[in-house]
Amino acid sequence: MVKKTKIWLAISGVLMIVTGILCLISPRGAVNAIAWLIGIMTLVSGIATMTFTLRTQRYLPNSGTRMLSAILKIMIGCFFLFHNLLLTISLPFVFAVWIIIEGIGMFIQAFDYKKYGYSGWWSILLLGIAGIILGFVGMFHPAESAVAIAITAGIGAIGIGIGEFVAYSGLRKVEKNFEPIKARIDEVRNALKDGE
Repeated sequence: MVKKTKIWLAISGVLMIVTGILCLISPRGAVNAIAWLIGIMTLVSGIATMTFTLRTQRYLPNSGTRMLSAILKIMIGCFFLFHNLLLTISLPFVFAVWIIIEGIGMFIQAFDYKKYGYSGWWSILLLGIAGIILGFVGMFHPAESAVAIAITAGIGAIGIGIGEFVAYSGLRKVEKNFEPIKARIDEVRNALKDGE
């Protein structure tokens, strides 16, 4: 189960980084073509985040934040896929809000990793803060060119993707800390079943 969770977390990180790179490479490119690709990647990333959250919610606190992030990714992915014309107008704002939400989620997750002894928690925290700042920059400057907002969103998405990889590496440490707790939960569960 944990191996599959790590795979999904890595896939989510790759998809976020690819999304960011696409924004940087082709900010003036055809928005509809990029929207389809971003929509698919965002949808898959949302499904990956939801899978990770459902599989680890018993062990990691604040899973509600991760679930909210997953649902928003899925909704944004569907929006990109089914409303390409509206995307031309709303892409800068939608991306900015998305990056802010992802940054907030990473900011909260950093403290979970700190609580369970992962020494790299601070990098997740800093990347979350960077995502929040870049998202606000994109949201409060909509009059600026779409190129600038695409670059801002791209950098933010790359930061979020790197944060997913940092979280991936920290999951092993967190997993080791939870092994005794999981064993104890299983013992209590078995004792309760035997007592019935």
